[in-house]
Amino acid sequence: MKKLNHIYLVFLLLFLLTGCNEAIAQQPLETVIPLPTLTHTPTATHTMPATATPTHTPTHTPSPSATHTQTATHTPSPTNTATDTPTIIPPTSTSTATSTPAIVSLLAPQTPTITPTPAPITDPSLTIQALSERDYGGGQIKIVETLADRKGYMRYLYTYPSDGLTIYGYMDVPKHATPPYPVAVVIHGHLPPNLYNTQTYTRRYTAPLAEAGYIVLHPNMRGFYPSDDGMDWFRIGVATDVLNLLGILKQTAGQPGPLEHADLSFIGLMGHSMGGGAALRVATVDQDISATVLYSSMSGNERWNYEKILRWSGGKYGHRELVTPDSFLEQVSPNFHLHRVTGPLSIHNGEADGGTIKWGIDLCDQLKGIEKPVECFTYPDQPHIFEGAGEKLFTKRLIEFFDKVRLGTEIGTQPEQSDGNSGSQNEIMQ
Repeated sequence: MKKLNHIYLVFLLLFLLTGCNEAIAQQPLETVIPLPTLTHTPTATHTMPATATPTHTPTHTPSPSATHTQTATHTPSPTNTATDTPTIIPPTSTSTATSTPAIVSLLAPQTPTITPTPAPITDPSLTIQALSERDYGGGQIKIVETLADRKGYMRYLYTYPSDGLTIYGYMDVPKHATPPYPVAVVIHGHLPPNLYNTQTYTRRYTAPLAEAGYIVLHPNMRGFYPSDDGMDWFRIGVATDVLNLLGILKQTAGQPGPLEHADLSFIGLMGHSMGGGAALRVATVDQDISATVLYSSMSGNERWNYEKILRWSGGKYGHRELVTPDSFLEQVSPNFHLHRVTGPLSIHNGEADGGTIKWGIDLCDQLKGIEKPVECFTYPDQPHIFEGAGEKLFTKRLIEFFDKVRLGTEIGTQPEQSDGNSGSQNEIMQ
């Protein structure tokens, strides 16, 4: 009996073991055997970016995500079990976490950028009155080299001192006219430094003047290579360079040297654009100027100038000038000191030059209002630098004007019709 009981127990145990194995075989393998990714370092410590950590609350910690990765669709393949490699993609919640700082930064109050108000320019040495009371010149013109030997003139590169700066320039000296020679100072306009050189574009005016018997002095203004750079608020530094050149001219004319044959009985100025603004300032300061020609000139009203300059420069230049009080701007602006001008003026503007023609017309009206001798010309279709027939007509009028003043010919009062389409009807007024 005992033996039967033992056999029964053995069969019962075998039956139970067989049933358990079948039950085990029906369960998913992963519920019994953990996957490698769950036995290694937790996924969240390697996949979550450092920036995401502060944005999660305890209810969104990575541990619940790990329990979801047990399903076959979210479990990395066995070849990617090294969870700290850069190929592992963070859980879906990561994108929400990483976007949170950007949203917060947009909603947070931004600290405004405060641009300090520029200080106004009120240096009393810059006023027309102060400029007219100081001394100029000192030193000499020194010839550096010969630039050209033409049929009617010689051209020389020279230097001279101006308030501690070395200024370069070129000088055209007539060959065949009988000395002494009247003097014309030609002042260039502004060009980008990479486009400018000492003889860039003014030769078209200096050469005809030299051939007509004038010593022509063309200073290469401060800041324009190879001249030194220096203070130039309201372009007063440029005017100072011209005034120092005129001072040296007056001190050395007739003496042995480059200006030995210069005749001080006539000193004419011609300025283009920036150089025109400088010429007008010089004419209000130096009362030895015989005649002044303004060609597409900047305004003699500095507020008008710097309102344009601020716009032309895209807001880069003009801030300090425009916060300067009107009371000081009037002291430095030539238009408020035109009564100081002693010689006649000739004003030339192209009708296609929207930047300067209004200034030229306004200046003409001002000079007429105070009964200063002036002739005014406009040129249809001509831009800031005249071209073709307009340029030739201007050059002709430039020389005729200087000759007329130099020889004492009365400036007429009748309107004069221009040649064809080269220049508009102009008025010569006294």
